[in-house]
Amino acid sequence: MLIRSRLARAFCACAAVSSLAIPVAAQTIDDGIMVGRRELLTGNVYSHDSWDQYWEGALKRRNDNVGTITTKTNVWYANYGVSRRLNVIGAVPYVWTNASQGVLHGIQGFQDVTVAAKYAVLEGGSGAAGRLRAFAVAVAGVPMTDYNPELPPLSIGSGSRRLSGRGTVNYETGPGWFVNGSAAYTWRSHVRLDRPYFYTNDEFVLSDEVDMPNVFDYIASAGLMRPRLQVSGFFAQQRTLGGGDIRRQDMPFVSNRMNVSRAGGRAMVPVPGLAGLEVDLSVAYAFRGRNVGQATTITTGLFYRFNRGAR
Repeated sequence: MLIRSRLARAFCACAAVSSLAIPVAAQTIDDGIMVGRRELLTGNVYSHDSWDQYWEGALKRRNDNVGTITTKTNVWYANYGVSRRLNVIGAVPYVWTNASQGVLHGIQGFQDVTVAAKYAVLEGGSGAAGRLRAFAVAVAGVPMTDYNPELPPLSIGSGSRRLSGRGTVNYETGPGWFVNGSAAYTWRSHVRLDRPYFYTNDEFVLSDEVDMPNVFDYIASAGLMRPRLQVSGFFAQQRTLGGGDIRRQDMPFVSNRMNVSRAGGRAMVPVPGLAGLEVDLSVAYAFRGRNVGQATTITTGLFYRFNRGAR
């Protein structure tokens, strides 16, 4: 009982952090870039996310029982050009979590496999006038293992199946300056617990099935794209459409509302002397949130482009 009590106190001090999409770089589901027909861009992405302060509802706080929460994610990523206007993207993540203090043990394992289809629905303009493009993206995510979603913030995922519809608009000038805007709505399936009851949002429920609120997110970015360099800055927001706050002196729950605003930057450059090899680096900071950690996320990636320039 003493161990259970200490766990409860530690849990109630933590914000529930759950990523809806794996943070991969290169040509992604939300940018204005496509790989060419029969090209394959594949590689590995590693991200390090840490925080020691969090928002419990709207209240920002810190707890020495858990110290710093660290999440490390390693993702195998691939993007294949089925045609000039259609790309298929896949990502497989392995996640590690850790608390620097207290009695909570970290968790590791495969999280959710993500598959997406990205289609260029509009391509207009060229030359000095710039180019306007629009994309439609369908994304699906399914848990790869039977991991436990009830141990936030150390759970490696929410355990929910996901389906997203995304729209993206991109404008690029002749010299290579660009602006990009993307928004998505994500439907999430219910989550099944290992117990026949739960309490959340001031309601006691006699069931092992938890209805997960859907999510809306958007990202805006701007920068410069050249053959030897790509740099950009971005602002992103995630809004959970429902769910309750973490109550004071209570444990977080898998269906809690998790809202967050992030800002950051990214650079991508080819490796000199090694044609087809590219290095990616990005940094993001959560400066506002609700029931999430105030995290700094550093992401690095190494990619190789096969069959470059194929037709």
